Amino acid sequence: MTAISYPLVERTLANGLRVIVSEDHTVPNVAVNLWVGVGSRHESPGRTGFAHLFEHLMFQGSRNVASGEHFSALMDEGARLNATTWFDRTNYFETVPTGAMELALWLEADRHGHLLDAVTQENLDNQRDVVKEEKRQRYDNVPYGKALIDIYATAFPEGHPYHHPTIGSMEDLDAATLEDVHAFYRAHYGPNNTVLTLVGDVTPEDGFAAAERYFGPLPAIALNTRERLGQLPPLPEPVRLDRVGDVPNDRIYVCFRLPVDTTPDYLACQVAVDVIGGLASSRLVRRLVRTDETAVAVGGWTMGLVDGVGLGTITVDVSSGADVEQVEAAVCEEISRFIADGPDTAELESVIADTERSWLSALASIEERADHISHHALLTGDPAYVNTFVERIRAVTAEQARAAAQAWLDPRSRAVVRYLADPGLPDEEADDKDSTKDSTKDSEEAA
Repeated sequence: MTAISYPLVERTLANGLRVIVSEDHTVPNVAVNLWVGVGSRHESPGRTGFAHLFEHLMFQGSRNVASGEHFSALMDEGARLNATTWFDRTNYFETVPTGAMELALWLEADRHGHLLDAVTQENLDNQRDVVKEEKRQRYDNVPYGKALIDIYATAFPEGHPYHHPTIGSMEDLDAATLEDVHAFYRAHYGPNNTVLTLVGDVTPEDGFAAAERYFGPLPAIALNTRERLGQLPPLPEPVRLDRVGDVPNDRIYVCFRLPVDTTPDYLACQVAVDVIGGLASSRLVRRLVRTDETAVAVGGWTMGLVDGVGLGTITVDVSSGADVEQVEAAVCEEISRFIADGPDTAELESVIADTERSWLSALASIEERADHISHHALLTGDPAYVNTFVERIRAVTAEQARAAAQAWLDPRSRAVVRYLADPGLPDEEADDKDSTKDSTKDSEEAA
């Protein structure tokens, strides 16, 4: 296999901003990607939802930019742009024609350094209402919409930084004063808490010069950081949460605490979850969907986190009339069989090939490549992970995957969230529901 070797050049400005440039002249575009080290895990009790709120406020104007002008000015140049919030960071990004790169950097520097000039009581009240409507649309009024909220609260203990979701508490947002919001921004939004990645039609020299020109004058902030938590062990016994309501079919989420992101055990767990349930050829698909016909769909995914834990989940959409208890028991049986035997050669090769294909496909996009570079620069300290991930996943052996499953995927350590169709609803009413979207596919809050 040819080694992945995207060029990476890094420089840290005097104010602490880390700037990474990956030169690629394939197309005349530049991906501008900023990761700020603030997400929902940095929020304190009574102040949840603030990180996501600021993702919205950042588009409402700053010292020299009118409300909405960030979008309009860049879209007039043919740009694509947005932002997302997650547990561990807030991400702002735009892909622009090469000639608009400096406009993008000027706009980003203005809001990252001078936002509070525009954060008025009126803007705060307006964006609070926007977030509430987003919660209604994405969580409250769609089938399985609160599944991730329930998974986090069930798998992680109360008080843990990943126990609450990025959308936060609407009560906390209602209680937030203008000074609370200003204080949150001053505590987290500074160049020394940010990574700026430029990927595309730009040289390192030009990229660093432009970053210095627009971000260099911004002052560093006083960071009050804490050490990341130690590794959270597997659950000592099974826990479960049942929700009975208006859903198209019963759905089971079988979840496990995992090691932190990028560690060898996390990667081995990723392989194990894919063999068990993550691919179209996985064991649970073959058993539950194709053979037993007790499920209409099976999925498996892992979530790489950095503050003392990761997350692995098997999702099963149960067939109408099938016994949900028996389906859950079958999931546990297949996991136990994997722990006993590990993957065979064909299963391991299939997972490695699929993971490699997905990774290379992602990196082919300058937007996604920039995002992965920023991710690992900020959260793992290793932007070159984009070049080494495939080697690491290919190095996972069958025995390592089996041993990782034994340590982290033991069914006795599972957290189970079940969404059960209300038997009191008429069948035709349940059939008329127009969405079966699995909201767990997207754990980020987007503007």
